[in-house]
Amino acid sequence: MTITRRQLVQAFGASAALGALHPFAAHAQVDQVKVYFGFPAGSSGDTVARRVAEKWGGSAFSKNAGVVENKPGAGGRIALETLKAAPADGSVLALAQVSAIANYPHIYSKMNYTDKDFAPVSIAAVMHHGLAVGPMVPASVKNVKDFLAWAKANPKDASYGSPGAGSTPHFLGALLGINSGVDLRHVPYRGSIPGVTDVVGGQVAAMVTPHGDFIANYKAGKLRILATSGPKRSQYVPDVPTFAEQGFPELTTEEWFGFYAPAATPKPVIAAANAAINAALKEKSVIDSLAIVGLMPHGSTPEEQARWQKAEYDTWGPLIKKIGFTADS
Repeated sequence: MTITRRQLVQAFGASAALGALHPFAAHAQVDQVKVYFGFPAGSSGDTVARRVAEKWGGSAFSKNAGVVENKPGAGGRIALETLKAAPADGSVLALAQVSAIANYPHIYSKMNYTDKDFAPVSIAAVMHHGLAVGPMVPASVKNVKDFLAWAKANPKDASYGSPGAGSTPHFLGALLGINSGVDLRHVPYRGSIPGVTDVVGGQVAAMVTPHGDFIANYKAGKLRILATSGPKRSQYVPDVPTFAEQGFPELTTEEWFGFYAPAATPKPVIAAANAAINAALKEKSVIDSLAIVGLMPHGSTPEEQARWQKAEYDTWGPLIKKIGFTADS
C-alpha cells in the first residue's frame, strides 16, 4: 500500500495531538529508580526518600518501586557528586536538603558541583529544626534563655552538635551564640542520629537538627526540646515554643528536602518523575510515616522548587558571611 504525503501529514498531526493529551508519551518508563541520599539510614530525610520511592512501582515513571542508596558524608555533597555523574535518563535521582545546593556555594570556594548540574524535580517535605538538651544539662534548664545562662556559666561544657559542618542546624546554633554573646562550641556529626545518641548519652550538651529526629526520645523523656525554628509551633510538638516566641526571631527558618535529577534529564522524564512524587506524597501511609519523624509533605512543580532554592541562596548568603564560616574554618 502506498502512503501519500497528505496521509503522512495527517498521521503526524494525530500523533502530536495524542502527545499533547499524554505528556509522558515521549518518556520511556524506567525499570527501577535509584535514589541517592547523603545521610545515614534512619534519619528523617531517609524516611522521605524510602516512603516516597516505594510508591513509584507501576507509575508512568517506573515499572518497579524505587530503591534508596545512602551515601553519607560531607554534609550531603557525596550523594550530589554521585548524582552529577549518573545517567540522565530518569533511572537515578537524589533527595537532598536545600542547603546542600543553595548554602554551600557561600561556604566552599571549590565544589565538585553547582546548581547548574541538577534539574529540580519536586520539593518533598518541609522541616523545622529544634534545639534539644540531654542529661548533661540540669533539669532546671527549660528554655533557650536558661540554656544560654547555663552555657555562659559552664563554658567547658557549652557545646552543641549538628548533622554536619555547614548545615543549616550548624548555622542556627552559631547565630544563637553570636547574637547572645555566648560562646557555643560546635560539634559536627555525620548526620543527626549519632549526635542525638550522644545528647541522650550525656556526651554532648545539646543538638540542633531537624526536630523530628528528637521526637521519639523527647516522648520517652530522654531529652528536652527547648525550641523549634518554624514560623509557628510544630504540629508534632505543640507544647514547645518557637525561637521567635522566646525572643530570637532571627532563628526562624523552614528547611526542605527536594528531589533532583542530573541536569540533562529530558523534560518528559522530569514531568513523569514529578507526577509520581506528588502522587506518593498524597498517600495516607506516606503522610503518616513523615509525621512520625516530624516532616510535613509538600509537593511542588520543578519551577516552584527552583524559586524556593533561589530564595534560600539569597537569604543565607549574608548570614553565613556574618557567621564567618568557610570550608577552611
